[in-house]
Amino acid sequence: MTINRRHLLGASAGLVAAAGLNRFGLTPAFAQSAPAYKPEEGATLRLLRWVPFVPAEEAAWLANTKKFTDATGVQVRIDKESWEDVRPKAAVAANVGSGPDMVMSWFDDPQQYPDKLVDVTELGEYLGSAHGGWYPGLEGYAKRDGKFIALPLCAIGNAVVYRDSHMKAAGFSEFPKDTAGFLELCKALHAKGTPAGFPHGKAVGDGNNYAHWLLWSHGGKMVDESGKVVINSPETLASVKYAQELYKTFIPGTESWQDVNNNRAFLAGQVSLTANGVSVYYAAIKDPAMKAIADDMRSVNLPIGPVGQSVELHQTSTISIFKHTKYPEAAKAYLQFMYQADNMNAWITGASAYCCQPLKEFAANPVWTSNPIHAAYAKASETLRPNGYAGPLGTASAGVMADYVLVDMYATAVTGQMSPEDAIAQAEKRANRYYTL
Repeated sequence: MTINRRHLLGASAGLVAAAGLNRFGLTPAFAQSAPAYKPEEGATLRLLRWVPFVPAEEAAWLANTKKFTDATGVQVRIDKESWEDVRPKAAVAANVGSGPDMVMSWFDDPQQYPDKLVDVTELGEYLGSAHGGWYPGLEGYAKRDGKFIALPLCAIGNAVVYRDSHMKAAGFSEFPKDTAGFLELCKALHAKGTPAGFPHGKAVGDGNNYAHWLLWSHGGKMVDESGKVVINSPETLASVKYAQELYKTFIPGTESWQDVNNNRAFLAGQVSLTANGVSVYYAAIKDPAMKAIADDMRSVNLPIGPVGQSVELHQTSTISIFKHTKYPEAAKAYLQFMYQADNMNAWITGASAYCCQPLKEFAANPVWTSNPIHAAYAKASETLRPNGYAGPLGTASAGVMADYVLVDMYATAVTGQMSPEDAIAQAEKRANRYYTL
């Protein structure tokens, strides 16, 4: 979508630098210490973002973008791609040096091409100091060698959603808090003909969230603190065997599921339990035909495994600027505007608990207490564990994630393509290709 210029099309860049902060809706205190970015004359921008699952989230982003265009005269074209397609398209743009000026990317994708991105350390440090600080997990995705190569954008919380009446019909008065009880619930749901289902396909969000929870909840990890691959461990083996037992209770076909499939299966009544963002709830309440499902839906954080603590990945997104852009100052002005308090709060509100804030100040947004179903998603930014745990984030961790090494390990084992031991050995071999470069 292209945001059209309006009456400020002819305003000079100098005027924007001198007075634009007031048009951005910034308070005087904010403006005194804020970086001043002067959009280049004739600047236009193009942003590549992921397809929204909550329409009001996109509407809020577009409304903020329009406000920026009205204030500066800078047109911003926004292109959308499926979740799975953003990563390869962004990588191509980075490596060929053309295409979108900015991208909303996943996890540590910016770590794959840090030298192709504009340094936004000045802006990142300012925003952190102005808004209560970045959440460490999100900040780690956006920094390389102490510098911001991107700005943390959000954590998309992942939680179990289930049908309360189906859980009770299966003999459970409350949702199990541990993995052992969770397996028993899934067995009982399967026996009642109301099964569970979790993605074992190459789903950027839900597939990775599920696989990392399986691993971490049992005490396994891909690498240790030094970055040595340690996936081949008794803890990983226990997690794979647990996944095999869970898979027996699933609806058929989950090995091919991508990020839209579990939503569709849940809303169609094909599964009674899955893990997803809060978007599945809002898809249900907007359709009168799904009122019974919406009223029966509950959310809860994923069960705690033998490791003894809650350990979850959560989908994360950053926003970065490519060095090939002709208008880096305009791009930085755009990002600064979008993180301004009124605009960021409007976006978080529009997302209806789908996008968890990157900066601590915005945890006070009323959206988190406006509906009980939001509670399981409210702490996503605070509690997430980066996918590169327990080693450093970088090219290797980004490559392993992009190559679906962990997702494939579980998929090949649960479907019987490999024994658990062979699936783990293959994952170890694939991970070492990245970590020994």
